[in-house]
Amino acid sequence: MPACDIGLVGLAVMGENLVLNMESRGYQVAVFNRTVSKVDDFIARNPGKKLTGCRSLKDLAANLKSPRKIIMMVKAGPAVDGLIGELLPLLSKGDILIDGGNTYFPDTNRRMAEVEMAGLLYVGTGVSGGEEGALKGPSIMPGGSVAAWPAVKEILQKISAKVGDNNDIPCCEWVGPAGAGHYVKMVHNGIEYGDMQLICEAYFILKNALGLSNAELYKVFDRWNQGELQSYLIEITRDIFTVPDPDGKGELVDKILDTAQQKGTGKWMSQHALDLGVPTTLITEAVFARCLSAEKAARVNAAKVFPPSTTKYSGDRDKFIEAVRHALYASKICSYAQGFVQLEAAARELKWELNYGNISLLWRGGCIIRARFLEDIKRAFDKNPKLENLLLDDFFSNAIRTAEPFWRHVVATAVELGLPVPGFAAALTYFDGYRRDRLPANLLQAQRDYFGAHTYQRIDKEGTFHTDWIRARKLS
Repeated sequence: MPACDIGLVGLAVMGENLVLNMESRGYQVAVFNRTVSKVDDFIARNPGKKLTGCRSLKDLAANLKSPRKIIMMVKAGPAVDGLIGELLPLLSKGDILIDGGNTYFPDTNRRMAEVEMAGLLYVGTGVSGGEEGALKGPSIMPGGSVAAWPAVKEILQKISAKVGDNNDIPCCEWVGPAGAGHYVKMVHNGIEYGDMQLICEAYFILKNALGLSNAELYKVFDRWNQGELQSYLIEITRDIFTVPDPDGKGELVDKILDTAQQKGTGKWMSQHALDLGVPTTLITEAVFARCLSAEKAARVNAAKVFPPSTTKYSGDRDKFIEAVRHALYASKICSYAQGFVQLEAAARELKWELNYGNISLLWRGGCIIRARFLEDIKRAFDKNPKLENLLLDDFFSNAIRTAEPFWRHVVATAVELGLPVPGFAAALTYFDGYRRDRLPANLLQAQRDYFGAHTYQRIDKEGTFHTDWIRARKLS
């Protein structure tokens, strides 16, 4: 008789750690990997555990209790489609396929429809937390076939991170239909891009404008981690400054090549923001900052033509550090505000019912952007589930008012010293644009109508208008 509660395909590090997580919660897990030697090695390294190594997908399906539940942890893209194609003939009506990778949400929409047509159920779930989170408890963002949730809820919530006073609130709740789970994970990753970029800009300002040593930076970030900026990313940034270079003197961070990589989720979010017509400017700047960092050779050549300024900040050092903290916090608020605005726009476009307060709870533990800050977002959406923008919530609007003069001072100082701060500046520009009841788009519309007869609307009467601008000018 089949004995396993769930199966997993794909024994890379994330897959292995999810298996060990599930086994530690009392589940018997069947595992398969295309390179079968990995299965043998994994089983050998974990003697005595409730694991069943399978040498084929047919063997995996045969070892699973009904309804069979299989988590796919393979590379996003064609590999997922190929695996689904192989699994469908081996499964029965009501069985459940779970894609736990970073998948672009339209692919999840399509795959769910295809799998449901075959009589099975499909779950596309975001999993965040890296290797440690997968093992000890990640943030899990499931969506897809609604009928699948009752069958997978217990397992997914048991293996997820827990928060709350009694550590009993799972960072896992049903997000919505089709690709909603993967969309929320994409937004999580986009916000992660923004958070990381803002922290790096704060570091760059403190290092170059004030000349802080790594030991001093450690103290600054440690202090920041005691307040409203408390988060996993601030914590690990603090700790990075203390790691010595194993191959020489000084700290390792200073020996790392300044070219950043990316896996595509931030780019996906920016691309869909353009499709939706929403200004997710900070996250897009964070993506572009990584792209610019990758042009190392070009930057080295440009630095010879335009040598960077070595001028330091001449004002009060401690007050400027405090100003940078305010600027980081205000920019972070704008980043999350943009993320939730995009979620709301996507929900309208795709006709999803999303609970934004619950989504913020999913990110409180286990994931990369976990932070104290998310409690405030949950309270904001509890007060007003239809909140248009986080900037309009009393808590966040008051925080922005407090931070604003410091924020402007930091951005202006960075510009004067020639320090690139695309994240800080994009956040401030977004804020300034969002709070203006009149922008220069009236002139833009006039230009469009002048050269392309694209028409315009007026502020004093209803309707759509076009002007023959050349004739009107000649007559004036």
